[in-house]
Amino acid sequence: QVQLVESGGGLVQAGGSLRLSCAASVRALIVYTMAWFRQAPGKEREFVTAVVWNGGYTVYADSVKGRFTISRDNAKNAVYLQLNSLKPEDTAAYYCATGRSGPSSRRSSYDYWGQGTQVTVSS
Repeated sequence: QVQLVESGGGLVQAGGSLRLSCAASVRALIVYTMAWFRQAPGKEREFVTAVVWNGGYTVYADSVKGRFTISRDNAKNAVYLQLNSLKPEDTAAYYCATGRSGPSSRRSSYDYWGQGTQVTVSS
């Protein structure tokens, strides 16, 4: 059974940084696209970023472009999200996801999801 486990969330002041990690339980996922989504209270889950299996192509939501960076380490079955210049509007639960399709902003493109890690940015 595929499991994705996120970690690294926390409370940070505006302008600060965090690094989120997502560990996959199945090595076969190294050929899958990995992505991060987020969901703020009362809002729909939204796409943040995705990376193809070899790290050679990434895509970002406009709201995080230039501030967030996705990377992956297939040797460790892991994907990371570096969050810099955080803003209060970045406050959300962040979810790791994976799927066999190419990088997509659609939730339906991803087959497996983690349980999420909370990021709270204070002003």
